[in-house]
Amino acid sequence: MLEVQGISYVYPGTDKPALENVSFKVEPGEFITIVGPNGSGKSTLARHLNGLLKPTKGRVLVDGLDTAREENLIDIRRRVGMVFQDPDNQIIAATVEDDVAFGLENLGLPPGEIRQRVAAALEAVKLAGLRSRPPYGLSGGQKQRLALAGVLAMQPRYLVLDEATSMLDPLARVEILQHLLHFCRERGIAVIFITHMMEEAIKSERMLILKEGKVILTGTPAQLMYKLNEITGAGLRPPVTVALSEGLRQKGIKLPPKIFTLEELAHALWRLNSKK
Repeated sequence: MLEVQGISYVYPGTDKPALENVSFKVEPGEFITIVGPNGSGKSTLARHLNGLLKPTKGRVLVDGLDTAREENLIDIRRRVGMVFQDPDNQIIAATVEDDVAFGLENLGLPPGEIRQRVAAALEAVKLAGLRSRPPYGLSGGQKQRLALAGVLAMQPRYLVLDEATSMLDPLARVEILQHLLHFCRERGIAVIFITHMMEEAIKSERMLILKEGKVILTGTPAQLMYKLNEITGAGLRPPVTVALSEGLRQKGIKLPPKIFTLEELAHALWRLNSKK
């Protein structure tokens, strides 16, 4: 279990906390989303989850290991994989395949297992056909996929994605997220998905909304997505489908409650039209 226990963090030279009394737990295999606008503390929180930052108050435990203890960090960082928004900071090898294999070779794994893990990770992010390409020739979105593949191949227990699909177009983002979740659920890997886009939280099991370093809402997407005043008050935009559905209801169209996807909205409108 990954446990965040009442952490606060103040950057050196500042007075205002970037995080204030944040608590939550993540079980292996769980998919949670942390949502907040720029400046809400999302990336600061992400960097606490594997000990890149240490809390000013409170503590973070990864399977019982305290991130504040230096001797725990190697083990913690094998358990908690991190993918950041800028993939160039995580890509180092001459080819796509070699880049994914780099961390596995450092672990001393047998060549056969390395090949198997690399192939599975590249397939999960839809880069299998580019395995011999040099990373510098990839697009920004492909580089994000490559950085993700490198972490997936390490098979962490917890995968932290900090705006890690931001360079992908909307359709590719949905596709990669679906493959990622399938890959992680097969292996019991927890996903902590950090984003400013409410749409990306719809398929998560639980979500936390951050504002100015504090968790202001927590619950399932079904519980939170229609709290429109709180969402907009946090500086976020509700999912397009949610906003559109609510707008149609205000115009007198009798839609079912809690519509989240375009497919659900299209089906509801089709049923209403078929009754005329």
